[in-house]
Amino acid sequence: MKLVDQWRTLEDSLPAGWEDVRLTLRTEEPADLPRAARILGPLSAGRVGQTLVFHVRRAGGAQGPDAVRRLFARLDESRVWCLLDEPGVSGGDTVAETETGADLRVSVARSWDTALAPQPSGWTDLLCELELSSSDHLDRAALLCAPINPTREASKLAFTFRCAGRSGYGVSPGMARRCFERLDVEGITGSTRVLRVLSGVDNVGTQGPVWLAGGKTL
Repeated sequence: MKLVDQWRTLEDSLPAGWEDVRLTLRTEEPADLPRAARILGPLSAGRVGQTLVFHVRRAGGAQGPDAVRRLFARLDESRVWCLLDEPGVSGGDTVAETETGADLRVSVARSWDTALAPQPSGWTDLLCELELSSSDHLDRAALLCAPINPTREASKLAFTFRCAGRSGYGVSPGMARRCFERLDVEGITGSTRVLRVLSGVDNVGTQGPVWLAGGKTL
């Protein structure tokens, strides 16, 4: 079955009011995985072993359903045959979360490298998310990642944080990676991704832009 058709079937099965779904993709031919990763770069897809892990957000944008459908169509047109799995979905009438062997192998620091790779060279401000694999790690992760000033995301096992490219409010990319390396050392698994990005922002008498998300100022 083509990847576009797999997504259509999966999307139809999602609960009403779904907000976010985390997907795992693997290629029928292992040698095609790097090519699939390049095509799915706009989704901040992270490589975990022989799979790619990424999120689709119902709200739209670069990780919305329409964007995902276009990228999946490119894979089909390129004859990169893939299999799609649905590890977890949040929002709507149900919340399903399944920890797989792939989840347990995630390096948070490597996922940060993957999240930054597709960003424009002149980016100045990022709104990011750190999602953990287990609720057991929430308190310890918050302590180890104190320099990123994490804000708890109540609807999922995640924290949001800001990252500054040059100046202003937010952790530096290097400091964020050092925090994530601490998680890796202690065996705390998870992934990071960029939710919003700004480029060329010039802070004049301020600490940078204000992010408004879900009625909250971040």
